[in-house]
Amino acid sequence: MLDQALADIQERNARVELDKAWETSKTRRAVIAGMTYIVATLYMMSLGVSQPMLNALIPTGGYLLSTLSLPIVKKIWTDKTCRNK
Repeated sequence: MLDQALADIQERNARVELDKAWETSKTRRAVIAGMTYIVATLYMMSLGVSQPMLNALIPTGGYLLSTLSLPIVKKIWTDKTCRNK
């Protein structure tokens, strides 16, 4: 019984580690940025915006900048939170 519980916990931990690796991977960021660019381009084309392929770089760039700044913001937040305890 105890061996099965330990095996279940180890299996769950492996899944959590894999999910964490995916959430922080450059591949995930690139896929989301690519999808954002395509959707924004198509949307702007449907609205008749001039130079939709160029203008679609704005939301895509915003996404990339936000993901690049998150580790910095997280470090500041964790440092501040740990200091207050």
